[in-house]
Amino acid sequence: MDFTLPPLLTAMVDRGNGLLWGSVLIYLLIGAGLYFTVMTRAIQIRYFGHMFKLLRSSRQSNGGISSFQALSTSLAARVGTGNLAGVAVAIYFGGPGAIFWMWMTAMVGMATSFVESTLAQAYKTDHGDNTFRGGPARYIERGLGLRWLAVLFSICLIIAFGLAFNSVQANSIAQAMEQAFAIPTWAMGLVLMAIVAPIIFGGLKSIAKVAELVVPLMALLYLVLALVVVAVNISDLPAAIMTIVQSAFGIEQAAGGAMGYAISQAIMNGIQRGLFSNEAGMGSAPNAAATASTRPDHPAAQGFIQMLGVFLDTLVICTATAAIIIMAGPELLAGEENNGIQLTQMALSTHVGDWGGMFIAIAILLFAFTSVIANYSYGESNIEYLAGRRAPLAVMIYRFAVLGMIMVGSVASLGAIWNFADLSMGMMAIINLVAILLLSPIAFALFKDYDTQLKAGKEPVFDPSQFPKLAKKVDPNAWPAKK
Repeated sequence: MDFTLPPLLTAMVDRGNGLLWGSVLIYLLIGAGLYFTVMTRAIQIRYFGHMFKLLRSSRQSNGGISSFQALSTSLAARVGTGNLAGVAVAIYFGGPGAIFWMWMTAMVGMATSFVESTLAQAYKTDHGDNTFRGGPARYIERGLGLRWLAVLFSICLIIAFGLAFNSVQANSIAQAMEQAFAIPTWAMGLVLMAIVAPIIFGGLKSIAKVAELVVPLMALLYLVLALVVVAVNISDLPAAIMTIVQSAFGIEQAAGGAMGYAISQAIMNGIQRGLFSNEAGMGSAPNAAATASTRPDHPAAQGFIQMLGVFLDTLVICTATAAIIIMAGPELLAGEENNGIQLTQMALSTHVGDWGGMFIAIAILLFAFTSVIANYSYGESNIEYLAGRRAPLAVMIYRFAVLGMIMVGSVASLGAIWNFADLSMGMMAIINLVAILLLSPIAFALFKDYDTQLKAGKEPVFDPSQFPKLAKKVDPNAWPAKK
């Protein structure tokens, strides 16, 4: 079964995606990241060690959702098929140098993630069950006073993450299981629905608990395997790193006169895949960031934690996939059909044998499954924002819609849905980037307040009364003033 859009609508969606992802979003995302990096004096470098120190207290939540659980939820959405197939696509079309530009994208994206997640915490609202809600919709309305823009953002997010991307993730799981273990796609769809249903019906606390358990485990297993591959091929590591750097700047192609084209392809594919993978600036991760009860009790604390999420997603997990592919040798890139997950499977099989393909299939199952429940959580938060008093009924309808999309995604070809979801995600990214650029002075002030208290030897505590422009817009139940 293949879902298609009318030709005119398909053409409009394709042109919209070409405009957004071909130029506008790349320049806006990278430009915003560089601006935030400069204004915070390279926060991602100066406070790199501090991110890990905060993990020590990030599991404390007083019965709510901890900072670590919020990080795990955002990582569940970030770490998906893009870390396996997306890296392979970047290398296939952009050469090994694309990985260098993925690294650079992640470095500036860390500063963007700090700003949007700090704002999400500052403007979060008390949900009444010892948890919080927030994200771009709430800081757009509360911070900028633009309710209509906040509503548009929420609609785009629900379409992209809540429904369409969940279908795509289910499709990845079903296809991988059918290829590796001959499980029919419809059967895998039913299994997925049976597993996902009790988790999403348990609410955001249930999702956070599952993410806290599964995400670290799946990431650790994948990284251990990648480290084994690197260790076995340790003599090839310097050459692999040199290949990435030389390819990034077209040095290898200079002799053939293709230097300019090689550089442009490496940059374009590296940046695009990097942005798809770490989602910095997209406005998705702030929905998870806002749910946390932070330790220390300050908005910037979750900003640092989510900054770590970008690092782990792209600079650690994507790099692991790149190492597996590049160390397998350049001959794998010659096959025209090996431009996605097949390339990663073949590369791993080259290192460890035939079971490598099965391992990747299981990895896809875990990566995509956690993305489904995390994407659902983003949608639920925005459904509640739009529905207001009718939220319980709206959330219930949304849960059944998600389960339905999982089944549809398992058995259908979703090229048209994927393209439409890309357009929705591009629109929400532009809305979010404009919002955080306008609200960035507040994020900078919060960072300065956190930094001042930290350097004075105190545990940073947020007192809204110290921020006149922010105090009246903060939910007093979410941030009771503390001295």
